[in-house]
Amino acid sequence: MTADTSISNHIALEPDSAARLANLCGRLDEHLRQIENHLGVKITHRGNSFKITGDEAAVNAASSTLEHLYKETATGETLNPNAIHLALGETAQALDENAEGADTASSLFIRTPKSSVKPRSSHQRDYVESIRRHDINFGIGPAGTGKTYLAVACAVEALVSERVNRLLLVRPAVEAGEKLGFLPGDLAQKIDPYLRPLYDALYEMLGFERVGRLIEKSVIEVAPLAYMRGRTLNNSFIILDESQNTTTAQMKMFLTRIGFGSTAVITGDATQIDLPKGERSGLIQAAQILEGIEGISFSHFNSKDVVRHRLVQKIVEAYDEHDRKNVTSLPHQDSRGESKRTSEKDEARHD
Repeated sequence: MTADTSISNHIALEPDSAARLANLCGRLDEHLRQIENHLGVKITHRGNSFKITGDEAAVNAASSTLEHLYKETATGETLNPNAIHLALGETAQALDENAEGADTASSLFIRTPKSSVKPRSSHQRDYVESIRRHDINFGIGPAGTGKTYLAVACAVEALVSERVNRLLLVRPAVEAGEKLGFLPGDLAQKIDPYLRPLYDALYEMLGFERVGRLIEKSVIEVAPLAYMRGRTLNNSFIILDESQNTTTAQMKMFLTRIGFGSTAVITGDATQIDLPKGERSGLIQAAQILEGIEGISFSHFNSKDVVRHRLVQKIVEAYDEHDRKNVTSLPHQDSRGESKRTSEKDEARHD
C-alpha cells in the first residue's frame, strides 16, 4: 500500500472580476477541465478562490498556469483552448528551469514595431540567444516550433534598430510533393507561393504598407535561393527557410555568401525533404560537417516546442513514434531514406 502524496493549494485571483473569471474558466469550466486533464489535478473554485489538488509538481504547474492566464484576461482578449495549451507548455518549461528560465524569457522579448515576440520554450530561448551571439545559426526541428517566425522577428528587430542595413528572406523553390506546372505572371508572381509564409510574418511584425515600401527600396528582399549565387552579403540579416530542400552544393553556395556584419539563420525540418530521390539534403550534410565550428550554432527543436494548434504537437509525436516502431523492420536506408533493397534490385537487373 502506497501513501497518498496528494497536496492541495489554495489561491485567490485578484482583482475579483466576474467577467475575467468567466473568461479564465471558459464555457462550463472547459478551460479548467483542460488544465485538469493535462496535468492530472482536480480544480474546484468558488468565485475567485481556487483549490487545486494533486501531486505537488502538477499542483504547482496548475497554480502557475491559472495565475498566468488570469493576468492575460486583463487585456480583454478571449481565451480559447489553444491559448490554454500554449500556457500549459510555457508554464511547464518555466517550472523545469526553476524560474530562471522565466527570467531569461522576459529578457529575450523580441521587439518589433507591431508586437513583441516572446520565446515560449527553453529551446526557443536558446535559439534566440544563439541568433544574437553567432553569425551563422541553424534551427532544425518539426513544423510549428517557431523556427522561421522567431528568425523573422530577430531580423526585423535588427533592421529596425539599424544593426543591419537590409533583410533577405530566401527559400529554395522546391515543390512539396505536388507538380505545380506553369504559373502565370512575372518572375516575382511565380515565386510568391513559395515565399508566402515569410511575407505573412513580415506583415504581422511591420504592417502591410511598411513592408511594401521596404521591398520597393530593396531594404527587404524576398528571393529564391538561386538568386544568391555570385553575391556577397554585407551588413545584412539573411534567413534561409526550408533548407532541408537545398542540395549540398546549394547549401555551400549560400553559406559562402555571408559577408561582414551579417547574420544568417538557416531553418529546416529534416523529416520533410522534398528533393528528388537520390539527392542528399544540404541541411543534413551541413549539420554533420559544421557542428562544433566556433561562430556557428545549432538549435534543435522537438514536438514539445510546437506552438501551433494543440493537435499539431500530437501529430508530430505520432509520426515520430511510428518512425521509431518501423525503422527496425525496414531495409537499411541511407540519408535520403532510399532503401538498399532498391539498389540491389537494380544491380540484379544489370547482371
